[in-house]
Amino acid sequence: MKKDFSKHWKSSKQPRKQRKYVAKAPIHIRKKFLSVNLSKELRKKYGIRNIPVRKGDKIKIMRGKYKGKEAKVLRVLLKQKKVLCEGIEVKKADGSKENIKLEPSNLQIIELYTEDKKRFKRIKVKEEKKENGASKKK
Repeated sequence: MKKDFSKHWKSSKQPRKQRKYVAKAPIHIRKKFLSVNLSKELRKKYGIRNIPVRKGDKIKIMRGKYKGKEAKVLRVLLKQKKVLCEGIEVKKADGSKENIKLEPSNLQIIELYTEDKKRFKRIKVKEEKKENGASKKK
């Protein structure tokens, strides 16, 4: 693997190359690293397992100190690969509060942000492909 990001690089067993791929990835690929699992109801409804998280989605925290809490996504930090959520905050020494940056792998989407037309266009295309594939098999 070279110095810059290579979109032709497939995979490696070497952890350093895997870390380098993630660290050097451009923003349009980093967005895919921020994919979050969907709840069972949403999986059935849309026919997909995960989707990149977006501001406005309602999520449930699955691991860590805040396990079981539900919150709304305030911000997605692409460079840090983290998610900020409403109400999930820590008290600082000076008394102020700061939002905690959460790993997307520890989250689950409960409710999708419905105003994003582009996102739903992609989901519907996937649904139609699955329906067409199922009808051809019969």
